[in-house]
This record gives sequence, structure tokens and C-alpha cells, in this order.
Amino acid sequence: MNQMAPLCSASPRPLEAPGQPRRRVTRPPRTVAVAASGAEARVSLVLALASQALGESQRRAADLAAEAAKYAFPSRRFEPRTLEEALMSVPDLETVPFRILKRETDYEIREVESYFIAETTMPGRSGFDFNGSSQSFNVLASYLFGKNTTSEQMEMTTPVFTRKGEPSSETMDMTTPVITKKSAGENKWKMSFVMPMKYGSNLPRPKDPSVTIKEVPSKIVAVAAFSGLVTDDDISQRESKLRESLKKDTEFRVKDDSVVEVAQYNPPFTLPFTRRNEIALEVERNDIAVLA
Repeated sequence: MNQMAPLCSASPRPLEAPGQPRRRVTRPPRTVAVAASGAEARVSLVLALASQALGESQRRAADLAAEAAKYAFPSRRFEPRTLEEALMSVPDLETVPFRILKRETDYEIREVESYFIAETTMPGRSGFDFNGSSQSFNVLASYLFGKNTTSEQMEMTTPVFTRKGEPSSETMDMTTPVITKKSAGENKWKMSFVMPMKYGSNLPRPKDPSVTIKEVPSKIVAVAAFSGLVTDDDISQRESKLRESLKKDTEFRVKDDSVVEVAQYNPPFTLPFTRRNEIALEVERNDIAVLA
């Protein structure tokens, strides 16, 4: 009697020799591939972040080197007339544009273009008191470097001017990057930074209420340069000397309401004999010279 074939059967197995262990086919678990893939992704991410950090540090190092070069290789934008002036140097930073109208032995006459300043009143009675100067400088620098309504970081300019403060009813006299000024009837000095010209009148407002933004109109000034550290007594003597020299000038004379301004072009770490400082008095043309 014939037997019927099964309706379905399993796949045939290979014959195994008697007494031999059964061979098992093993497959790697899928989790191994996933783990390897995850490790590779982490390594790639670490390498990418390291590369980005290296690139960022290189850019910062390049920016720092470029900034340091402005001081290590200063500009020679001023033509020296004496050995003292030949030793002076100023950083290669933006400054107020001016045109020299006349050069004398002790001074030169400049026509300065208009510009904007950030100004603050200095504490103390001395215009060059270290603590008062440092406080005022830090207040203005904070505004320049982001303490403003748009958190804008602006470039540093030169020089730093200190000027005697004028009565509030008078218009403000010429300033330059940082100015300290004091009138005969007041005890307070004012310091101001000249703003980068690219902003024009579109400057961000300061968050510190002690900082004010003003536009300074174009002026004609008489300027005398000198090196070394600046003191109140030194400025008083140099102002008197400049006024005496201008009395002999037949083309320009000191304006009646002119007060002295002091410009300092160098950072604190500059050697005294290489510093460039200037005092300035606003002048106007003599009527006799105009008629002639």
C-alpha cells in the first residue's frame, strides 16, 4: 500500500555524521551595527566641533594680532617738526579728519570736520586725576563696546580728549575722540570719545544716563603737540604759552570764549617719551587778515 506524501515539509537539513556536534549558524545582532553607527556619529560630531573651535580660535587670534599691530606698528600721520615730535607715535586707529591751514614753530592751525561724540562729566576737580579719569574712560568705553540700546560694539578711535566743561547755555566747542575740558566758572571736567564716522547720526543710544551723544560742528583750532605724562599744572603752563604765541599771529586769533582741550593719543602702556599729546584752542580769522 502506497503512503501519501505530506502536504508540506520542512527544508531539508544537511546530513551530519554520527557523533559530530551540530553546527549553528550565528548572525551578528543588529544592535552592534547600531552601536557602531552611533559611535561614528559621536566621533564625527566631536571632530566637527573641534574643527569649528580651532577655526574660531584662529580667527580670534588673527583679530587679536591685527588689533595688536595697530599699536605695535603705529601710524605716522603727523609730520614731525622737532626731535620730540619725531619720537612720538600714535596707534593706527580712526581719528577726526582735519586739514592743516598753517604751521608755525610752536603750533599749527587746523580746520577740523564735524563729528559726533559720546560725552560724560568727570568726577573730581582735577582733569587728570587718575581715579576720575579711569571712571570716565570706563563709562565711555562700556558704551562703545556694547552698553547701548542695540548692543552694538563699535571701533575704538583716537585721540582721547579731555576738556573743561562750558556753561550749559554755551554751544559745545570742538572735541576729538576723548576730550576733557573745563571753563573758568565750573569745577567739572568733561571727557568724550569721538564716534566712528561710518555711523553718522545713526548712533545707538547709551544705556547709562550719564553719557550723552552730541554733534560737534566744524571748527578752526590752534594745536601744540608735546610728549610725556599730562598734569593739570603742565596744561596750564602750555595753554599760557600757546595763547602768548597766538598773540603774534597776524592771521588768526583766539576766540573770546575758547577753552583749552587736551588730546591724548596713546594707551596707558606707552612709554612717556613716545606719547603724543596736544592742547588746542579754538581760533578765528583776524578781521585785518580778512580785509587784506
